[in-house]
Amino acid sequence: MLSDGRPEATLAYKLLHASWSLVFLQAAIACVGFAMLYSAANGSWEPWAQTQMYRFAAGFAIMLGVAVVDIRTWMRHAYTLYGLGIVLLLVVELYGVVGMGAQRWIDLGVITLQPSEPMKIFLILALARYFHGAALEDVRQPLFLLVATLIVAVPVLLVVKQPDLGTGAILAMIGAALFLLGGVPGWLFFAGGGLGLASLPVIWQFLHPYQKERVMIFLNPQSEPLGSGYHITQSKIALGSGGVFGKGFLEGSQSHLNFLPEKQTDFIFTMLAEEFGLVGALGLFFLYALVIVLGFVIAFRCRHQFGRLLALGVTTNFFLYTFINIAMVTGVVPVVGVPLPLVSYGGTAMLTIMFGFGLLMSAHIHRDVPVSRHGAVAED
Repeated sequence: MLSDGRPEATLAYKLLHASWSLVFLQAAIACVGFAMLYSAANGSWEPWAQTQMYRFAAGFAIMLGVAVVDIRTWMRHAYTLYGLGIVLLLVVELYGVVGMGAQRWIDLGVITLQPSEPMKIFLILALARYFHGAALEDVRQPLFLLVATLIVAVPVLLVVKQPDLGTGAILAMIGAALFLLGGVPGWLFFAGGGLGLASLPVIWQFLHPYQKERVMIFLNPQSEPLGSGYHITQSKIALGSGGVFGKGFLEGSQSHLNFLPEKQTDFIFTMLAEEFGLVGALGLFFLYALVIVLGFVIAFRCRHQFGRLLALGVTTNFFLYTFINIAMVTGVVPVVGVPLPLVSYGGTAMLTIMFGFGLLMSAHIHRDVPVSRHGAVAED
């Protein structure tokens, strides 16, 4: 029995009242991913599509397990999970596996974990807990904002040091979004943005040579079409060659003749656009848009600030994954290692996204559960 006299929800009740519309959209997007990974392997389920299916199944189980846990439990352990994420980032710094010129992974034997991915969700949990119940006068206090800034800055700096500028930028954008949603005055964002622009010359001096090269290639991709600009040049060729209706499934010449690099991961959207054209690309856009809209609907139906901020944070993270990947392969932003959610091949990203969806569904299932205003978890 809950403190307000209502009977405690059973497991069956929670599963019945989960957002099955969200599950359907996830499955639809994942199936697009399976099909494209099958195509990337030239009509074979191995090595990518089959493994991705197993990962999605594991992620689905994780999502449901997370969803049925009381939202107040996630609130209680928000800082603990954030601390775990920081520890994992420190372990990467000391003992991480080096790959592609960066030290970003921990080899766990069964899976190679990239801690910066779950850190995105842990940061959302911590900020949602921190801003939960904060009054308007609280979020205007310098000390309050300083602590919130440190919560964001510590993981951002650890991730940028790996180096992983793209993920560090996403963590910073997630933090900025939750600051705004938490009630931080808008003028501070303009001041911060102006300070950031003014510090660009200083930041440029600390970038690694390959990061500077990516920026220069973004500004002029034709300067090295067979060198550093090869990825984005081939991506644009594939996008244009798809036309309106595409070349057909398994018929993409740029991808199947191996002109398109990383076709199973970062550039999988390009392969889809080549094979299914503008129509296929817009179809995937539509599925992603529905997920984002549904995430906002879930957030605004929450009656407590923690669940609302948590749902908005998870939805913002999903949007950033989607926007940055598509903007990257179309040449709108510099190339960074950001996967297309539920479509690109990758274990840590898949499980992290599904964990985030589990929290989103938990916010939906427990949207009417009473949560203490001042951060303490209400007793059942």
